[in-house]
Amino acid sequence: MKKILLSALMLLGLAFTAQSQEISKHALGLRLGDNNGFGGEISYQLGLNQKNRLEFDLGWRNSSDVDAIKGVALYQWVWNIDGGFNWYAGVGGGLAAWDHDYYNNNYKYNDSGTYVFAAGDIGIEYRFKEVPLTLSLDARPEIGSGYYDDDNFGFDVGFGVKFRF
Repeated sequence: MKKILLSALMLLGLAFTAQSQEISKHALGLRLGDNNGFGGEISYQLGLNQKNRLEFDLGWRNSSDVDAIKGVALYQWVWNIDGGFNWYAGVGGGLAAWDHDYYNNNYKYNDSGTYVFAAGDIGIEYRFKEVPLTLSLDARPEIGSGYYDDDNFGFDVGFGVKFRF
């Protein structure tokens, strides 16, 4: 009985070892999405170990009517699906500031604010073996206070391209 139990544990351990993935120590790139009007983000990932990482994103918007900046920090758990495919989930938060100039009945208005938010993140990524490149697709719901559109919930889907080093 002991040999059967030991053999089963060894096979289980081998199965988990075969599913391990490598998380790069550093990755830098772009995350493109609507981002509640902020547009694209510069994204940096810091690998903590083989299953966890931190992601920092900086988004901005600079147009004739709206100027805004947004920073996000996420803690992510990463699981291997098969080969270079991983899926991940994470939690975190951020801070944003915006300034909106607009005209109404020939009067110029200036509206601005700052808000904090909590964020979740779930996505899938593919890591190329031949080149140090990762492609990802994720969803990021955000809930906070003081959004520029008076809605306390935001949902963003983003496509990411990151260079691993």
